[in-house]
Amino acid sequence: MADCGEHALIARIKERLSMPSWVVLGPGDDAAAIEPVRGALEVLTTDSQVEGVHFDRRFVPPDAIGHRALAVNLSDLAAMGARPRAALLSLALPASLELTAFDQMLDGFVSLATRYSVALIGGNITSTPGPLVINVTATGTVHRRKILTRAGARAGDEVFVTGTLGDAAAGLLRLQAGQITADDVDAARFVRPDPRVRAGMLLGRNRAASSCMDLSDGLADGVRQIAEASGVGIRLDASAIPVGQALRDDHARNGPDPLDLALRGGDDFELLFTCRPNQAGRLRSVRRHLGDLPITRIGVVTRGRELLVQDGQGVREIPAGYEHFR
Repeated sequence: MADCGEHALIARIKERLSMPSWVVLGPGDDAAAIEPVRGALEVLTTDSQVEGVHFDRRFVPPDAIGHRALAVNLSDLAAMGARPRAALLSLALPASLELTAFDQMLDGFVSLATRYSVALIGGNITSTPGPLVINVTATGTVHRRKILTRAGARAGDEVFVTGTLGDAAAGLLRLQAGQITADDVDAARFVRPDPRVRAGMLLGRNRAASSCMDLSDGLADGVRQIAEASGVGIRLDASAIPVGQALRDDHARNGPDPLDLALRGGDDFELLFTCRPNQAGRLRSVRRHLGDLPITRIGVVTRGRELLVQDGQGVREIPAGYEHFR
């Protein structure tokens, strides 16, 4: 970075971009300007990826760092039922960062942006003595009556989750132990998470979910957040929580408990949502359109405020999930 300079770095970003017609002003001015979507709410989110906290450059390749920086924001938009639209990218870069690593980071970001039709419309670059920090602000759109929130769950609603849980946490543990590399299939869920954008949009469009959030900090945290926002309790069935076969096989060889990884591990970026029993038909329609992505019923919303999980040993309180500063 020290041999290149800020303006040259910005030029390297701009040469990768093409602007859709609704971008009035893209990179190059003090701020970007875009045309709003008529009749839609603008949904905004921001998230940071900090070296040493969210990724480790010893085993996470540069393109995956760029991918993750955008993916975590797209996952937030998915949880709101929003269609992704635009992004701002802010980079705090150590002077010692190699230019090839910078280019690969951009490639990972732009590749995912292209996949989900996200326009990179601006941002900022600054130097830092460390660590490397990537901050993304992303916007999306959703119809006012079809936005998803964490509030809205009611007693009797059923609790569902997309995909499988625990794979990302297990992959991170194995990466940290040097048992696998970033190219290994068991590392994919952590290294390059796949935001459930289409699932979120379908849940919102079909008005199939009464509440929803993404699972960045584990299932236990997600359950607590929805329960608190909705003023309800939740009871989970441990035997129904979907964990991959590889996790079960690893546990049989004295590996980590897959249920603990599902509850307390993070970075799955699946969607946790609730659904009214009388909206089962709408949920069936969502399932049909999603095809191979599984949606699993894992519990029920209760009137009391207790957060419980039932397993082979009985009923116990759901453990605390991950929380920064704790």
